[in-house]
Amino acid sequence: MGSLIEIGIFVTLMAVGFFAGRVIERNHYASIRLREKQYLDVQVFMMRFPPDRVSAQEAFLVTGTVVVSADYFKTFVAGLRNLFGGRFRAYESLMERARREALLRLKSDARRKGAKLVVCVRFETTSITSGWAPSIEVFAYGTALIPAAEAARFVGTGRSRLLGEGSIRSALPTPK
Repeated sequence: MGSLIEIGIFVTLMAVGFFAGRVIERNHYASIRLREKQYLDVQVFMMRFPPDRVSAQEAFLVTGTVVVSADYFKTFVAGLRNLFGGRFRAYESLMERARREALLRLKSDARRKGAKLVVCVRFETTSITSGWAPSIEVFAYGTALIPAAEAARFVGTGRSRLLGEGSIRSALPTPK
């Protein structure tokens, strides 16, 4: 009788994890898609320097971080997959959601500071494996650029530091 109760609890947790996890993931993806449309005006580039056409800019650091946890069902399936090997599809969607969310938070930080352009964007990931449900943290950071004329309004707020001559371009090598 006791083992039947344990099996019942296990099946219940699996069902709740599966259905609740799907609903939460679907809602999160919908939220991400909506916010990605709202932040289309904030351009993000992985390249180290801004394009040559960019005028003089002020630079400052912007960040976005998120911690996402796997549900009970994904954790169980990943445990089984670990026995046999192969792709962790359940965790791939987790990583994609975390990366996209961190990038959206970076764009939000950039927009809040008046920037429409972020260069040298990088991602850092950390695995948090305390307890039964593994979590991952994704940290996105980059250099936000705003026109020198607009940067003047941030002086004294601690959000921007003027870079002599009002231009990051003076610190960049000039192309030949």
